[in-house]
Amino acid sequence: MMTRIFWNDYVVPFRPGETIAAALGRAGIINLGPAGGPARGRVFCGIGACQACVVAIEGGAPVEACLTLARDGLRIGSMPAVVVSDE
Repeated sequence: MMTRIFWNDYVVPFRPGETIAAALGRAGIINLGPAGGPARGRVFCGIGACQACVVAIEGGAPVEACLTLARDGLRIGSMPAVVVSDE
């Protein structure tokens, strides 16, 4: 039985005990979407301190991909873009 998560509807297999970030990285997915301003979301510190890897989980709160274990069938995606105003 293959264990997999879904990144923006793309199937990503993962190993038991692997984080979302590790599974995505092994699949060659390093761009996690908007991180505010011109920055792109990505795994940076790997310990949850910088929150650059925050992803949206279907039916749940946003999580740090580097800290969250992958679970079979989990649907995740990029966070919405953060709009920065000059006002």
